[in-house]
Amino acid sequence: MADRILVTGGTGYIGSHTVVELQNAGYEVIIVDNLSNSGAGVLDNIEKITGIRPVFRKIDCCDYEALAAIFGKYKGIKAIIHFAASKAVGESVEKPLMYYRNNLVSLINLLELMPQFGIGGFVFSSSCTVYGQPDQLPVSESAPVKPAESPYGNTKQVNEEIIQDTVASGANIRSVILRYFNPIGAHPSTEIGELPNGVPQNLVPYITQTAIGIREQLSVFGADYDTPDGSCIRDFINVVDLAKAHVAAIERILQSGQKSPVEVFNIGTGRGLSVLELINTFEKVTGVKLNYRVTDRRAGDIVKVWADPQLANNELGWKAKESIEDTLMSAWNWQVKISKKQE
Repeated sequence: MADRILVTGGTGYIGSHTVVELQNAGYEVIIVDNLSNSGAGVLDNIEKITGIRPVFRKIDCCDYEALAAIFGKYKGIKAIIHFAASKAVGESVEKPLMYYRNNLVSLINLLELMPQFGIGGFVFSSSCTVYGQPDQLPVSESAPVKPAESPYGNTKQVNEEIIQDTVASGANIRSVILRYFNPIGAHPSTEIGELPNGVPQNLVPYITQTAIGIREQLSVFGADYDTPDGSCIRDFINVVDLAKAHVAAIERILQSGQKSPVEVFNIGTGRGLSVLELINTFEKVTGVKLNYRVTDRRAGDIVKVWADPQLANNELGWKAKESIEDTLMSAWNWQVKISKKQE
């Protein structure tokens, strides 16, 4: 019988790609999602890719009783991958209480319920935001966690501490914390990809929407940073590569391969790419000229950050494989497809 994995936020961008990879690896997946930043139509598209329709229940992870009912109904869940969280940095500055309530209460509910239902594995979706502007690059897992630049970033730091404290208290939970860098791209089938509600908060959807004419102009926030071309540098990772890291984390937990009850891994490519380099590469691979302008710096932006992914490479047996060219092309193919559907 296939191991049963619960995925919170499984109809979202990273969640849906991870569900596909879990199903491809032979796991049975149950999704819970409140659809606050996604749509139930994603389930059809997951089924098109894998041939399997995951179980789906529309609930909010902040609803303790609803979560308990799920665990009671679907016995034998081996592990949880927790994606369900509010994730826009700018919005978190404007609505901090919403972010603290959603991102902290959902985690606390899961950790409280897991021992009651004998669920022992927990993979947490964290972020490189916990490093702030690192003192050394590339940044490794031993780098200090710095004061957060936003309530969103702070929720990631606090959640990591909650997991560490809960496991240290004796809870029978083994956890892998994955600190992502910048996920981009779409599934090569073009059945799933990043589809933000309203104005995109992330760079690549804004690029593709500008390229296709939905947005008039792309803003590059600052070109006077201490980088080769003056624009910020990030570690852009293909979303399918990122999804596969979650499968590797689940396998490590279930096969008792962990060296400690809580492990932390950076999930990135190890390569820093500037915003302007990303734009130029997009123009080159798609043949589409982008209308963009350089504007003032944006508050809270880190100047440059990219991962040292060696620990994940060596311990998880995972490595980012997709090229930036193929990744940007996948994002563009996805944009073209959904724009045709919306015509």
